[in-house]
Amino acid sequence: MAEPDAAVLEPEPAVAAELFGDRIDLARSFTAALAREGEERGLIGPLELPRLWTRHILNSAIAAPLFHGSVADVGSGAGLPGIVLAIARPDLEWTLIEPMERRVAWLDEQVSTLGLSNVTVVRGRAEEVGLSGTFDMVTARAVSALRTLIPWTAPLVRNGGELALLKGANAENEITAAQKPIKKFFLSDVRVETLGEGVLSETTRVLRATVRG
Repeated sequence: MAEPDAAVLEPEPAVAAELFGDRIDLARSFTAALAREGEERGLIGPLELPRLWTRHILNSAIAAPLFHGSVADVGSGAGLPGIVLAIARPDLEWTLIEPMERRVAWLDEQVSTLGLSNVTVVRGRAEEVGLSGTFDMVTARAVSALRTLIPWTAPLVRNGGELALLKGANAENEITAAQKPIKKFFLSDVRVETLGEGVLSETTRVLRATVRG
């Protein structure tokens, strides 16, 4: 498989080593694999290499301190944020939920290659995997609008657990458009937190909420 063009692939930002600490080599290995195989395997678009670290790897890693306990990543896809967070937080148990077989194959390969003993990959749709009320926290990134995402993610969270969903610049408007599912699934303290200001060139927005079943 062809190596990515070094002139195209974004150089590793200095802050990466700060965010990953002694796990930086694993983050480098994962990023290199994604750069090498991601487009061919339909994991990332052809324009992502020049911003792979900034927009995807660090955008996910900056959220690592928010998590605790057992965590599910719904629609894990390329492993963003699930694989990145599992590298950054080896002290937590991660479950990556993904319905597409080719993406599950990629996730399984990365878990094995990187030796991530704290990760379980589950193939299926979030609403069909039989894991309701299982997790302390559930995350997702670039999966769907909040009004669609809540019915997929909230049922997986135990009573009193949390959602921490990585969203784009439109996050506040998504909350406004999702008032019905917010009420239906008993979400409270729904807010958007901005991470990485003064640290990353592109900040990360995390939509957080408590789930009261």
